[in-house]
Amino acid sequence: MAKTSLKARNRARIRRRIRAKVSGTAERPRLAVFRSNKYIYAQLIDDAAGHTLAAASSRESDVTVTGVEAGKAVGQKLAERAKEAGVETVVFDRGGYRYHGRVQALAEGAREGGLRF
Repeated sequence: MAKTSLKARNRARIRRRIRAKVSGTAERPRLAVFRSNKYIYAQLIDDAAGHTLAAASSRESDVTVTGVEAGKAVGQKLAERAKEAGVETVVFDRGGYRYHGRVQALAEGAREGGLRF
């Protein structure tokens, strides 16, 4: 059995606490963020129906930058796709990560793209 690190357990605990308070609907979906060591992913989720309405990641071929710039580009791309899906307001779910660096840049990029939090 693999042991999970203290950092991973703390993030999971924080994530559960956030998810207990934050839920997405069709009118106001949840903007969920996942950050790996190399990439950043974001999706708009309707928790009531269990569907993903829009998604974007830094693995896409048109996102060529890395780091904080990638977070901002992914946020803008997600906002663009949200507009196509008819979404204007969202609930931000930082996924247990600190609101800093790539996560903050993604949120700012989404706001610049026209999403309201």
